[in-house]
Amino acid sequence: MYIEEETLDDLLHEVISILLGSKLRVKATRGEMTEVTGVLLQLSNPLARLSRTEKKGHVFSGLGEVLWYLAGSDRVDFISYYVSRYLKESDNGTTIHGAYGPRLFHMHKQYDQVQNVLALLRDNPSSRRAVIQLFDAADISDRHTEIPCTCTLQFMIREERLHLLAYMRSNDAFLGLAHDIFAFTFLQEIVARSLNVEMGTYKHAVGSLHLYDEHRKLASEYIGEGIQRTVSMPAMPIGDPWPAIRKLIAFEEKIRNGVDPDLDELKIEPYWKDLIRLLVVFAHFKRENAEGITDTLKAMNSKVFASYIDQKRKAVTNMTSNTGGT
Repeated sequence: MYIEEETLDDLLHEVISILLGSKLRVKATRGEMTEVTGVLLQLSNPLARLSRTEKKGHVFSGLGEVLWYLAGSDRVDFISYYVSRYLKESDNGTTIHGAYGPRLFHMHKQYDQVQNVLALLRDNPSSRRAVIQLFDAADISDRHTEIPCTCTLQFMIREERLHLLAYMRSNDAFLGLAHDIFAFTFLQEIVARSLNVEMGTYKHAVGSLHLYDEHRKLASEYIGEGIQRTVSMPAMPIGDPWPAIRKLIAFEEKIRNGVDPDLDELKIEPYWKDLIRLLVVFAHFKRENAEGITDTLKAMNSKVFASYIDQKRKAVTNMTSNTGGT
């Protein structure tokens, strides 16, 4: 099965509609589900990685997961701050065995796969060897709660555009697909900027693409929201992104640990400053601080994120009014 669409929501609508109608049922370890196998999805515009709907507009958790990867972390307290379901995925209550960050940047404690891919493509732009491996042979030698659903990421430059092909052994269409596409296209853009080439297409191949029965109602409600207008995420600034990424990672840790950053004197492009502000908004949301969310929204440079921020403000307002808070 091959599905090509311009935006994330277009892909999600097509995929979820197919799975809601699928007659292929599987009783899996995590529950009963409908499934399609051997699927190839193509996102023609990888910047259109954000859902515009209430149900799947996960810009904050998506950004948090990307930064968990980029920080090279496997800590469950880091990622559960953004995505609480990870609390159930740890073998020891402290780390996630299948975390992508350590595998991207120090696989087997010695291989920085991202930097190796960059070096390879700088030396030979037409290479077909620029592959990052996330699934490891050791993952099925012992029993773990969580192992990578992603097997490989292959980066290819053709006609001075960077294309990315991700291969997933398994993909939850409702909970996982939107996050995976957000994270991998974000990484694709980082690699493209690092190599000074334009973004190409994003392809997402899946062995088992499925929808669990427990999510069917929510999935139907998502379909019921309809197709939203297409708005792409702002493009990453031209030039080496890694100095800004290191600052973003440092600010993320401070914000997650309760430090309110002073961004007025920060020398960084507006794009990156807005991403830091998104982290600030999420922190205010966790603290139920609607005023802080409003103030941060006013400081944003891009208007693309306004609806997501306003959703958080409304959620806090509803929470505080229901509990009698101010």
